[in-house]
Amino acid sequence: MKKQEKILLYGFATFSVITSFLFVFYAVTVQFSDNASQWLRTFSYVTGGYGLFNIYILSWAWRTQAISAPKVDLVVAACFFGVFIMDAIRDGFSGGMTTVGSILGLGFILLINWFAVKKAHQRNIA
Repeated sequence: MKKQEKILLYGFATFSVITSFLFVFYAVTVQFSDNASQWLRTFSYVTGGYGLFNIYILSWAWRTQAISAPKVDLVVAACFFGVFIMDAIRDGFSGGMTTVGSILGLGFILLINWFAVKKAHQRNIA
């Protein structure tokens, strides 16, 4: 493995771990909030679940280089992205560009997380 590939692998893995931690942190913060609505609490469960799933799938791909790890991460990320879009539709896209920006930003984060799992899976194969 070249030095550039190794830096890319560790960089994406670090980014994935940090974003997963932030998703779980968001979920815990909402759960301990007194004024969060029931819908927001339910959404925070989904967000925290994705964060935990992503950490587990990344560590699974890192340890075993399982072929199905990137596929599982893609399915979990697609489900989370779908719930996020449904939440945005439920609110009626009231923010305009803010909503579109948050959807694109989350899509970019999920893509990097998937790429980190894929790189962890392929690290000793090539």
